[in-house]
Amino acid sequence: MAEAAVFTSRADVATDAPARYAKQLGSHLGRRLTVVNEDSATRILFDGGECRLVCGDNALHMYASGSSEEVLDRIEDVVGRHLERFGARAGLVVNWVR
Repeated sequence: MAEAAVFTSRADVATDAPARYAKQLGSHLGRRLTVVNEDSATRILFDGGECRLVCGDNALHMYASGSSEEVLDRIEDVVGRHLERFGARAGLVVNWVR
């Protein structure tokens, strides 16, 4: 039995408040999606994929994975758009790399 392909991308967003933005994203998106808070990451679960948020020194690292390119596109759009809106005053920019 062949394994399903997994499509992945990553975005490293420079910010002096990565934990605050991870918490805000999890709280906001948790109204419609399942959010799992782990010791070292926050996972936002989508149908067919997820986005893992990891707080670093002066950066929020986001790892998206999806069962198809369309699912990955949706995850990147939803998470990226919300983070840029939350961080508009701070000038946050999300650039996904596949």
